[in-house]
Amino acid sequence: MTLNLIIEQVLNGCQLGVMLFMMSAGLTLVFGIMNLINLAHGSLYMIGAYVAASVLAATGNFLLAVLVAVPAAAAVGYAVDRVLLRHFYRRSHLDQTLATFGLILAANELVRMIWGATPLAMPLPGLLAGSVPLLPDLQYPVFRLVVLAVGLVMAGVLYVLVTHTRGGMWVRAGASDRTMAAALGIDVSRVFSVVFVAGAALAGLAGVMAGPILAVQVGMGEPILILALVVVVVGGLGSIRGAFVAALLIGLGDTFGRVLLHPALGSMAIYVIMATLLALRPGGLFPSHA
Repeated sequence: MTLNLIIEQVLNGCQLGVMLFMMSAGLTLVFGIMNLINLAHGSLYMIGAYVAASVLAATGNFLLAVLVAVPAAAAVGYAVDRVLLRHFYRRSHLDQTLATFGLILAANELVRMIWGATPLAMPLPGLLAGSVPLLPDLQYPVFRLVVLAVGLVMAGVLYVLVTHTRGGMWVRAGASDRTMAAALGIDVSRVFSVVFVAGAALAGLAGVMAGPILAVQVGMGEPILILALVVVVVGGLGSIRGAFVAALLIGLGDTFGRVLLHPALGSMAIYVIMATLLALRPGGLFPSHA
């Protein structure tokens, strides 16, 4: 491999990693803190992408598409949590899995009814559609750099919020011992709702960022959900730091696996990484709410 190809694939792997982080951050908080298995998290990613594609087609303004799609995904997440999922907080993981799997099927059919089965395009504006020279013989897409920057900023903001603010302290307290936290005056139910909505917003943002790179189509949330679950398990439940490190590791592993190996074998690389790390650290890289 040439130096240019190595640098390009490192950037591609990091870009995939930060997209996985935006997906898995909400998933790891919901799973690790609320003890809720939400397989429908990928559907929020899909909804964010579809709303953004619709707004972009109507206005041609990508920033407006982001500003509409992220709150839309958060609103859908809030509605799903209040109407359905709150009844499953204390139910078994099997019940949660079956309920949220049903939500996946319902969301896919609802999206097909509204937008049709044909994939939608998300053409980028001229400012984001070009490439910039990183080396004399290496041009890299501007939008991929934007995705990388947005992911890094979101990782930093989320880490500070969870670990260095009063609200983050409430989240960690509710995750550690919800009964004691409630006895100390923390509204655990409201905290959990905020966590769920924040996770939905991050999933919607990830969908918006993925739309111009991947096809906006029915069922697009399932493949990335599988990768996000791998990130959650490898990073450690409830750990933002673990989700970030694991997302970068999985992103780089998937990218270089596909480049260096046959694509089918390359896709297996992330699962080999997961099995190896879990054999050494069964609780994940950072098994704490940090």
